[in-house]
Amino acid sequence: MWSFPQSLEGRYVRLEPLTLSHLPGFQAQFDPEVYRHMSHRVRGPEDLRAHLEALLSEPGRVNWAVFLGGELAGRISVIAPDPQNRKLEIGTLIFKPFWGSPANKEAKYLLLRHAFEVLLAERVQFKVDPLNLRSQRALESLGAVREGVLRRNRLLSDGRFRDDVVYSILREEWPRVKARLEEKLYGAFPGDTGGA
Repeated sequence: MWSFPQSLEGRYVRLEPLTLSHLPGFQAQFDPEVYRHMSHRVRGPEDLRAHLEALLSEPGRVNWAVFLGGELAGRISVIAPDPQNRKLEIGTLIFKPFWGSPANKEAKYLLLRHAFEVLLAERVQFKVDPLNLRSQRALESLGAVREGVLRRNRLLSDGRFRDDVVYSILREEWPRVKARLEEKLYGAFPGDTGGA
């Protein structure tokens, strides 16, 4: 059985267990552009309680709130961890004011490092809406490999089906991805994550 830490801390971000107590922070940062490509439809701040409840009740899912400099910057989740096949999926949502900040990269870095170096995972995957070009570019800049498109892969809450673009990082690719992430995040001092 795999276990995940309650919290993780890097140089820039801190991950702590996501709870409904974070709801006001999600409501304060609501921007429809952030939720446009999510599988749980969120049309306004009033939909966010149901959105968080759905995340928190999904079997096997582990969720963290992402804090950058003490401010709530979004959330990151491990989806469907599968220790038998040594694989898991990571999903993130970063609030718009934090786009381009270290929040997304370092949150992913902390979970990828745990997955490959502690859990000894063989595969970490990411699924993205085909229309979400921004997230696809971010995953490609990370060094994740685009595998293809799963057509009509999930039924959305509004009755439509969504395709998913699948990206992955394999165990043997992690050292290269790790070095790239550390260079982007920490520059001349890779490996020094400030307490992570």
